Amino acid sequence: MKQSGFFDVEERLARLSGLCDQLEAFSRTVDFEVFRPDLEKALAYSDGSKGGRPPFDLVLMFKILVIQTLNNLSDERTEYLINDRLSFMRFLGLGLSERVPDAKTIWLFRERLTQAGAIERLFDRFDATLRNAGYLPMSGQILDATLVAAPKQRNTNTEKADLRKGRIPQDWQDKPSKLSRKDRHARWTLKFTKAKRQDDGTMPSSDLAIPFFGYKSHVSIDRKYRFIRKWKTTHAAASDGTRLREGLLDKTNTASTVWADTAYRSKANEDFMEKQGFVSKSHRKKPHLKPMPRHIQRSNAGKSVIRSRVEHVFADQKSQTGLFIRTVGITRVTMRIGLANIVYNMRRFLFLERIGTTA
Repeated sequence: MKQSGFFDVEERLARLSGLCDQLEAFSRTVDFEVFRPDLEKALAYSDGSKGGRPPFDLVLMFKILVIQTLNNLSDERTEYLINDRLSFMRFLGLGLSERVPDAKTIWLFRERLTQAGAIERLFDRFDATLRNAGYLPMSGQILDATLVAAPKQRNTNTEKADLRKGRIPQDWQDKPSKLSRKDRHARWTLKFTKAKRQDDGTMPSSDLAIPFFGYKSHVSIDRKYRFIRKWKTTHAAASDGTRLREGLLDKTNTASTVWADTAYRSKANEDFMEKQGFVSKSHRKKPHLKPMPRHIQRSNAGKSVIRSRVEHVFADQKSQTGLFIRTVGITRVTMRIGLANIVYNMRRFLFLERIGTTA
């Protein structure tokens, strides 16, 4: 078997480039150095004057989190694939003989960022990059939320009652190892989906209600470029409409129009948007026990043409990057969903830059 040399590696990397390596496109288009000031502020590493092994470069570690999010990888799988894949090593700027962060190091880096609450600043930093590149929030905004699955918890009815009241069950307090594995913030809810036509051609009289356990990702995207501009994470049973009044609206959008589904239609929200200078295009609800008027049907259909664009965001996150919760607790989940939102904006940025170059 022929021993590989330097030029063999270069040839293989050239082949990867010819196959449109997404990570190479990230390196060309996204300036990851813009994140360094926020990473340094959040982590506050020592200057090394006390000795010890120097830490890995902060931007390199952040790029590892990007790889993780892009490919929905665990820490152990991430360590293995960085050692295994030339495309990963090229993206991180690592040579074949250089040291690769292990799974524990990756976990500790993400955990320190999580505890420092840095994800909001990192998201805002890349949003500023988008604005500087000319992608200003324009043409109004679209609001929606999606459920994000988490590992199911097997709790007793008493434990569930304690969790709903914000208390830690007594049995968990006496067992720290058990408490660390229990997710006290995720909740059960019902996910409604349209009933499918039966084999005999008939339609069921009601839609399906499927139990769901996990969290909910709330976003506001701009209508023109479809970047996520505002976001929030809650447990799965949280009301969609209430989040509208909790900082989910982007006041910097050049247009005041807001599109949303019926979950956001309430007197409180309509009054709030009017006072804040927004124009509501929320779907109207069907009258109770009455047929939907034709003019409202037509109005809702017209709004759906625009509002449906936000569904592409969630579809991208779940189908392309496999958004799923492996962690425990709302703080870590916020970090996970925040990273997913940054990576989505990066992928969207790559797409818009590519079509802008070829246009």
